[in-house]
Amino acid sequence: MTYLDNHLKERIDAKLKQLQHLRPLPAAAVEKLRQQFAIEMTYNSNAIEGNRLTLKETFLVINEGLTIKGKPLKDHLEAKDHYEALNYLYESIEHNKKHTLSEVFIRSLQNLVVKDTDLEYAGKYRISNVSIGGSDHVPPDATEVPALMRVLLNWIRQNHNKIHPIELAALLHHKIVHIHPFYDGNGRAARLVMNVLLMQAGYPLVVILKNDRKKYYDALDKADKGKPQSFVQFVAQAVERSMNIYLKTLIPSKQKKEKYLLLSELAKQTPYSDKYLNLLARAGKIEAHKEKRNWLTTLEAIHRYQQNRQRQR
Repeated sequence: MTYLDNHLKERIDAKLKQLQHLRPLPAAAVEKLRQQFAIEMTYNSNAIEGNRLTLKETFLVINEGLTIKGKPLKDHLEAKDHYEALNYLYESIEHNKKHTLSEVFIRSLQNLVVKDTDLEYAGKYRISNVSIGGSDHVPPDATEVPALMRVLLNWIRQNHNKIHPIELAALLHHKIVHIHPFYDGNGRAARLVMNVLLMQAGYPLVVILKNDRKKYYDALDKADKGKPQSFVQFVAQAVERSMNIYLKTLIPSKQKKEKYLLLSELAKQTPYSDKYLNLLARAGKIEAHKEKRNWLTTLEAIHRYQQNRQRQR
């Protein structure tokens, strides 16, 4: 059974082919994008877990080594640790494009994520039971964690070439947080591990935005109840956002680019209200991505949606 919406899959697959066609990519532009996404992911992934640094403060802590007045030391350490873990992920994939996920690798990522804030248990599976605040899900007994992680890695090996990479990565993310193998850093580690599969398949780094925190947790909650479609869709939209940003930057200026605009601006040029366009964007029915709190799409994307509806009728 597939959980990935076919229209969204086809859109993203087409963009991946477009990105592959641009290769070899200009090194300077790719490095700038990599740095941008690394800071963005470090900020958002930590903020989802309660870190109070802003995006700019995260940049200053990592790139300038500054201490932000009024912000806890823990927040500074989490920023540095996550950035180090992300660099480790990049290096691992660059040195081995067919990098195989293992318990050692997952534990190493979690170790880097929490090494300065949870030294005693960094890189180690939990040895007692835990609860997750704000969630109905009760993680499995601690004694089951090692076996469940082995089953998970075996499932990845069996399905690596059978399931679309986006779907596989999303399901892997959910399975990790469902097992909740560590005392701390489960979400951050899961988001990093998910990106291993995505980047191996040729996608850019995928960032779950802090502004989508509630939607993210709601989709995970549905997956906990045996309905992973919403979470797979959520991850796919995050993948498309990264693809849009990369293509917007890397397509040569002489080529025609679709111009991304605010929904309120496009509503003036189409029969749809900005509220309806927002609904279409959130449902993944039009090509759109978020910049801060605002959805952006293109006039061409709305026209494609209209044409597709006419064909279906």
